[in-house]
Amino acid sequence: MTPTLGWENFDNSFSLKLSGYPLLASLLFKIKAINAEQRDYIAFCRKNDIKWADATKTIPLPDGSVELLYSSHMLEHLDREDATLFLKEAKRVLAKGGKIRLAVPDIEKRVEAYNRDKDADRFIESTRMCVSRPRSLLQRMALLLLGTRHHLWMYDGKSLSKLLQQHGFSDISVLPPGETTISSPGKLDLREREDESVYVEAVKGQVNGNP
Repeated sequence: MTPTLGWENFDNSFSLKLSGYPLLASLLFKIKAINAEQRDYIAFCRKNDIKWADATKTIPLPDGSVELLYSSHMLEHLDREDATLFLKEAKRVLAKGGKIRLAVPDIEKRVEAYNRDKDADRFIESTRMCVSRPRSLLQRMALLLLGTRHHLWMYDGKSLSKLLQQHGFSDISVLPPGETTISSPGKLDLREREDESVYVEAVKGQVNGNP
């Protein structure tokens, strides 16, 4: 994830928890229980004061206290039930009229790439929905400690809009990189991972003052 200055930044990874235990993280790297990417992210979390939260259970903020909620490349790691729980929690913390912006990997872009090159292996790999079974003891330990990090669902702009509508969001917009309906986005990265992403924004509640 990329933290946004001036925002509350949350993540739920085991790497974030390990950021409070640098010696343990160093040991796990030495025995190859975590890789260099995970080691670097642990250091990143420690440097950027990212807080831990499981957004499918509780976002540690009061009801109706948030004007803008941004989630980048998280929703695809949730199954359909957990996606519902996350959106319910998002609605809880959002003020009426508050906005949610979601960035997720775009399955449509992957289908377009497949239609161009007809490479089925590349297509399946690009979805990150299939992972190899852990075979060594270290791989099993890593799975136990870190959990699964592959994708559990994929979206395009249409399906993500439908999901938001099903959960009571309105004024739903599918946006190209760099564009937003947010009046003052500040330092929010509107092009995060733009080569692979689709961006959707929506509003909590109904327009024209209706409930």
